[in-house]
Amino acid sequence: MPVTSREIHLAARPAGEPKASDFRMVEATVPDPGPGQVLVKNAWMSVDPYMRGRMNDVKSYVPPFQLDAPLDGAAVGTVVASEADGVPAGATVLHGLGWREYALLDARHAQVVDATKVDTQAYLGALGMTGLTAYVGLTRIAPVAAGETVFISGAAGAVGTVAARVARHLGAARVVGSAGGPEKVRRLTAEFGYDAGIDYREGHLERRLAQAAPDGVDVYFDNVGGDHLRAALALLNPFGRVAMCGAISQYNATAPVPGPDNLALAVAKRLTLRGFIVTDHQDLAAEYARLAADWVRDGSLRTEETVVDGIDHAVDAFLGVLRGANTGKMLVRL
Repeated sequence: MPVTSREIHLAARPAGEPKASDFRMVEATVPDPGPGQVLVKNAWMSVDPYMRGRMNDVKSYVPPFQLDAPLDGAAVGTVVASEADGVPAGATVLHGLGWREYALLDARHAQVVDATKVDTQAYLGALGMTGLTAYVGLTRIAPVAAGETVFISGAAGAVGTVAARVARHLGAARVVGSAGGPEKVRRLTAEFGYDAGIDYREGHLERRLAQAAPDGVDVYFDNVGGDHLRAALALLNPFGRVAMCGAISQYNATAPVPGPDNLALAVAKRLTLRGFIVTDHQDLAAEYARLAADWVRDGSLRTEETVVDGIDHAVDAFLGVLRGANTGKMLVRL
């Protein structure tokens, strides 16, 4: 029988920082699956900083969210009804129709995952696209060589907590991270594999980075942009590399944001700055999955999470991730 599902719609395009009134909870009827389709009861959904850009009606690498329509994003759940070969009822699947309690989708868009060896939500974080992002950035975009120093901004976030472990497995001699607040900075070195942590809220970022990386920086994994990119440019060694993954410092900007005023250093130091989107590098997914599974088993890769309960609080979780309220992956348990 058709089921009733609550889902979150975009009610208005945010101007600057999103607010609760930009979203709307809607009750919808989800029909039974047709040929080749599955009905999934979502158990977990992801909220991610990139979703803020999709709320603007601008052309980008992924289509914008539509007004008065459900948002979407990564989710995992259990198939409760199936009309598709190879994806039976009872299977645990990863798919892209989050922000709702039940999802009806073509089975070709659902990836069956093993829920017996790791917690299923790990496929939304360290074992999924989040972990792959860190791996792509540090192997293909700004490759880390043994003995080098790596600087990672947004170090206590979903990608940053994985990136430190990836850098270490690639042979980095020193891994430095920046985060907001003393507790996050403490956890960088105590739990997440960093050699040094910087609290960017205390200011003097360039000076603090110089103290944390006295021999300079060889690779910078950029999740923040702005003043972090400026500080990294100042400390990067000749032939240094930058993996430009995100720029959360400007996601809520209402006017164009100036670039770093020291960009000319990229010429003098012969630096490489390269932006990337992880979905362009799916050919590395199987390789990363094998490595990450081993790292999780031997305890060298943590699956740190910040969990918010209920679709009623999904918007709160999303607003929180934009404000840095999470440590590790921000997840909503449905």
